[in-house]
Amino acid sequence: MSRCARLNDKGTREGHILAIPNGYSGTQIVLHWVIGAMIIFQLVFGEDMGGVWRSVETGGIATMSVMVWAHIVVGSAVLALVVWRLALRLTRGVPAAPEGEARQLQLAAQIGHWAFYALMVLFPVTGLMAWFGGFNDLAEVHKLLKPVILVLIAVHLLAALRHQFWLKDNLLARMKTPR
Repeated sequence: MSRCARLNDKGTREGHILAIPNGYSGTQIVLHWVIGAMIIFQLVFGEDMGGVWRSVETGGIATMSVMVWAHIVVGSAVLALVVWRLALRLTRGVPAAPEGEARQLQLAAQIGHWAFYALMVLFPVTGLMAWFGGFNDLAEVHKLLKPVILVLIAVHLLAALRHQFWLKDNLLARMKTPR
């Protein structure tokens, strides 16, 4: 176990009652990859929604194509799965940072992960409230979140590749093999 995790003599984090798991559960891993795939789907195929929204804003009629419905349904599913994933994170916990990881990098990783959770909740909530509630300002927020999550995804991928190929600490195995 990592000395950076500040464990007490019972093997739990200070101030926490959960033991630090050695890895992610099968459910956590599946949720990670399924949500990731759904977000990529949204980013790649969500452009139809932008055109329909612009039509609605200018007084036109919303043309409900399969891709528009898919955007709404997949976004709603992302929200539901993220709530499940957060519940697992808060009840089961997550593995400690790799041995020897600099404190600043541990903090950056924590900030990055919580930023992901915030975006994975804000994205669907703002989209659904804009679409079903008619909150035009939230539609703008929804649109502005796209470049933010793209940057966060890029940083996440680069960090994972750094661990795998530069540090060779096999960190990626934690998101492939349940423990």
